[in-house]
Amino acid sequence: MRRTVIAVGALLCGAGAVVAQQDVAVRQQNQMKEQGKHLYVTILKTAKGEIPYDQAAVDAAIAGLEVAVPKIPTVFATNPKQDVPNATFASSQKIWQSKADFDAKVPPVIKAIADVKGKIKDAASAKVAFDTVSAKCVDCHETYRVKLK
Repeated sequence: MRRTVIAVGALLCGAGAVVAQQDVAVRQQNQMKEQGKHLYVTILKTAKGEIPYDQAAVDAAIAGLEVAVPKIPTVFATNPKQDVPNATFASSQKIWQSKADFDAKVPPVIKAIADVKGKIKDAASAKVAFDTVSAKCVDCHETYRVKLK
């Protein structure tokens, strides 16, 4: 009986560790999706004319990026060592092998956001803002993001 209790306890601890790792991966994925929503859904679609120009929505997207982007180093502090099931993208293990370089890619994105803040007044300036910010995001994505599907 004692062995059974110990075996079940060990299995539950192992299952708990897997769930905890999944939670980390999900938080990381949600972080990137939130930023993507602001940059790609609001700003890029505005720039392309796919959605009507809405100053309040653009300002909210920039404000959302200002809040979300500085959190990247903290959200990616823990290596989940596994991907989110059915995800399109995943974090490369290179993040945790070169954490200082990964973290160093965040300030240029923050600066790019600050540089475009208050300058988006129409679809054309939304395009400039998108290009400015996404150019800094791509630097990290090329090195530290893995396409799964």
